[in-house]
Amino acid sequence: MSEEFNMSMRKFLKQVGVTSQQAIEEAMRNADSSSGKFAAKVVLTIDEIGLTHEVTGSITGPDAKE
Repeated sequence: MSEEFNMSMRKFLKQVGVTSQQAIEEAMRNADSSSGKFAAKVVLTIDEIGLTHEVTGSITGPDAKE
């Protein structure tokens, strides 16, 4: 793959990571409860090439007791 492709993909993924973290942190601050584990899902789509990629996992809230 070309260097331009790699750089554009890395830039996009960095933007996804940073903005997603900011959105999650804000939602946790505004939530009635930010304790426990929360199911999370990200769906990435690129319509032009027929890509749908789903990632699931969980996020432990900042006030969860260990």
